[in-house]
Amino acid sequence: MPLVTDRNAVLDIYAGAAERGWVIPAFCTENLTTTEAVLAAALEAGRRVGREDLPITLALTNLYSHRSQSVYYTHTRQWEIGLKLFMADLKVLTDAGSPFEKLKVMAHLDHVQHNLDHELLGWDMAPFSSIMFDASALPFEENIAATARFVAARGKEIVIEGACDEIVDATGEEVSAMTTPEKAQPYFSRTGVDMAVANLGTEHRASDAQLKYRGDLARRIKARIGARIVLHGCSSVTADQIGDLFEDGICKVNIWTALERESAPPLLESMMKNAAKVAGAGRARQWTEAGLLGPKADLASPPSLSHYTTTYRQEIVFAEMKRVVAEYLRLWFK
Repeated sequence: MPLVTDRNAVLDIYAGAAERGWVIPAFCTENLTTTEAVLAAALEAGRRVGREDLPITLALTNLYSHRSQSVYYTHTRQWEIGLKLFMADLKVLTDAGSPFEKLKVMAHLDHVQHNLDHELLGWDMAPFSSIMFDASALPFEENIAATARFVAARGKEIVIEGACDEIVDATGEEVSAMTTPEKAQPYFSRTGVDMAVANLGTEHRASDAQLKYRGDLARRIKARIGARIVLHGCSSVTADQIGDLFEDGICKVNIWTALERESAPPLLESMMKNAAKVAGAGRARQWTEAGLLGPKADLASPPSLSHYTTTYRQEIVFAEMKRVVAEYLRLWFK
């Protein structure tokens, strides 16, 4: 079906997911390979649970300081072009005749910044399914005020999630306190957001061995605002921690880092093993002499179209990203 963008239709998808105990995942992307890997995994997950119209969200950030994915979607490095390409890809991939035409695909604008994304915030919101309005870097009362103004201005057009507290990037120096029920309740009621992002112990860009997801805290927040909680930074915790998120009041999760982190090593391994096919015997021998390749690397084959093309590299990344997405979907679509 075409992209689901109507506000009421998006809310109906979330209501239907809640009836089934599903958490709707939003996978961020910054290239077509990632976008298709997510859709391909969702298609197979839908077949597994007997629902060809499985709900799935593709998302990207804009001028978010930790990662501007619309910028990386195009080598022009112009966010407007990147965002338009992302939306064009989704339109083609959800149109009639696509393998993914029956999925309920939603397009999410993630971490849209209150102070940097003025131009985007002035766009027509009709092409998008939801937006995360991010004023979390402001003091709490200013965050509430800024978010409430945006909800008042655009809340009838699009589903809005807001950020009660900042979710920090593990590669930086920020420290952010956990979201408490005492903060979540006034934030949710006074801003009028449809969903609220809470800091529950996860981080952006952290490895999955460092942190602990605070489900106990999520359940206390759920008691105050209902199952309207969004969890970011799922890549920073192990899968065994996030299998029962719906019971904790989580209705939506955001994932990106794990897709990139887990797909890079298989690509590197394949290219090292097939060094001569990728770059020719001469270069492969030079790398071996420099100590960069070991005895198992192919040093004799001629360069091969099957290994030095972009397609070869993308196929490896696509397959691994699809596998990672599928593992997450098994957690939340049962």
